[in-house]
Amino acid sequence: MDARGGQGGIQHLLAAEQEAQRIVNAAKNAKTARLKQAKEEAEKEIAEYRSQVEAEFQRKVAASSGDTGANVKRLEQETEAKIEHLKFEASNISYDVVQMLLRHVTTVKN
Repeated sequence: MDARGGQGGIQHLLAAEQEAQRIVNAAKNAKTARLKQAKEEAEKEIAEYRSQVEAEFQRKVAASSGDTGANVKRLEQETEAKIEHLKFEASNISYDVVQMLLRHVTTVKN
């Protein structure tokens, strides 16, 4: 009887060990599945956030590029006005500058 009882105890222990292994494997599989699901959810949230940030960036670029055309036109007008002013000023003093240069060139100093 002891042999049978010992043999039955060993069988009982083996069955318990197999049951424990099955439970551990099921827990590992559940953990792996949950990690995979969490990773997919995180990737989805990242993609949504990235698209929101990209849309905001594109909106700002579009808003500022509209201003850029107006700024370029304004700068071109200001530049043209400054060029015209410089031409006018140069024409006003060119005769005086030529006379001053001629006077310095033709004057002989000892």
